Amino acid sequence: MQKKPKRLKTRFLNSWITSLISITLVLILMGMLSFILINSKRLSEYVREKIGLTLVLEDNLKDTEIIRLQKVLSAGHFAKSVDFIDKESAAKALTQELGEDFQGFLGYNPLFDSFELKLQAAYTQSDSLQMLEKRLLEYPQVNKVYYQENLVTLINKNVRKISIALLVISGILTFIFFGLINNTIRLLIYSQRFTINTMQMVGASKGFIRKPFLLKTLFLGAYGAILANAILIGGIYTYKNELYGLINFADIKTILLIVIIVFSLGFIISFVSTWFALGKFLRMKFDELFY
Repeated sequence: MQKKPKRLKTRFLNSWITSLISITLVLILMGMLSFILINSKRLSEYVREKIGLTLVLEDNLKDTEIIRLQKVLSAGHFAKSVDFIDKESAAKALTQELGEDFQGFLGYNPLFDSFELKLQAAYTQSDSLQMLEKRLLEYPQVNKVYYQENLVTLINKNVRKISIALLVISGILTFIFFGLINNTIRLLIYSQRFTINTMQMVGASKGFIRKPFLLKTLFLGAYGAILANAILIGGIYTYKNELYGLINFADIKTILLIVIIVFSLGFIISFVSTWFALGKFLRMKFDELFY
């Protein structure tokens, strides 16, 4: 049979390990939420930059005219990418899509050379696209400009809705996560309520009693943040191929920002929760500790 002090020591150690695991898991969730919020703008831009224009060119243009137009378009601050598609390649792609040779049926190729123009996110609003369409039609090499106006409107509406929903959900989840860590620390301090009362009985000041508990929970928050950051960074780099386009892995600032946020939340929530939980038990009378 274990001696009583050893059993109490083991029980105390187990409570700290359980608290560390709980705090780590919550900080991982908060880190993931921070990652999503930080990259929400990049996600929005990633979706918007899939919107493109098709520039149908005049027939029988010289190669020099096509090359000149491509250089002009590529130099434009509105262009994300500019790809030239000759009419023969377009005909082959359409034949594969239809499953039959439409050129043999018609006796000629009715398609034209074209440019597929992907836009910077800032130019994917409906009004910007209309202005850009007028501007592109001024080039003598351009016959028509096509883009899916309904799809553009739908994407912009959905991006705004998702942004608002994300902010609301983030606020709710932050409140829940704060509550989870707060309850974890309150339970940890609750297990030490008789120790706190004993220290009060021998004349210890509130500041003296608070100091060791605050230091321990701050260390607990720090250890939880270290574990959470290690898991988050490992997960991000493990799934970097799936996350391509949402995060630039050459941009170390984003990763550092997530690390700082997780550490800050670990320290702040641990400190605030410990301060208020201790305040409650410091005000309790001895007979109230049994309830």
